[in-house]
Amino acid sequence: MAAFAALVFLTPALAVAAAAIFLLSGRPPLIAHARVGRYGKRIWMLKLRTMWQASGPRLELRNLFRVERIGQAWVPSSKRRPDPRVTSRFAALCRRHSIDELPQLWHVASGEMSLVGPRPVTALEFDRWYGHAAAEILLWKPGLTGLWQVNGRSALSYMQRRRLDLFLVRHWSVLLFLKILVTTIPRVIGGKDAF
Repeated sequence: MAAFAALVFLTPALAVAAAAIFLLSGRPPLIAHARVGRYGKRIWMLKLRTMWQASGPRLELRNLFRVERIGQAWVPSSKRRPDPRVTSRFAALCRRHSIDELPQLWHVASGEMSLVGPRPVTALEFDRWYGHAAAEILLWKPGLTGLWQVNGRSALSYMQRRRLDLFLVRHWSVLLFLKILVTTIPRVIGGKDAF
């Protein structure tokens, strides 16, 4: 219920951001990444587009309302600052303050995700970095935010992320849930360790 209310409240901001991305990129502003959800079920996780070629295709209004699906995309083993794949200042702003992640409130409202949980990653990332830990993590709904989002975000290695995800699922409590949720707000506003 809280996720649905937040989604309704943030719809004007999302609409403005989507329109800006469409005008800057000429591409559909909404993308859906293939991620692994609870019990290994695939989720087409919604995000606002933040990566595109500097010279994009011709603007077509129908693209404003289309969602582009991206399957097993290549993911770097560590992120660089600044990320060379992000070619727009507005897109960098969206990433820094997690505006690009706001469409995922829809997944929380629909029950595919939780507000707090292990962040959903791709099947390739699970295979390469999570090993036996994947089975334990996949017993939980993925979260809009999680322990590594408030403890280093993009600056963390995959090994550190895995360790924090395992800690989260093994030490789950209402207090930890609330602490992560409350800590997320200043992290997102400040934009620390996000790129």
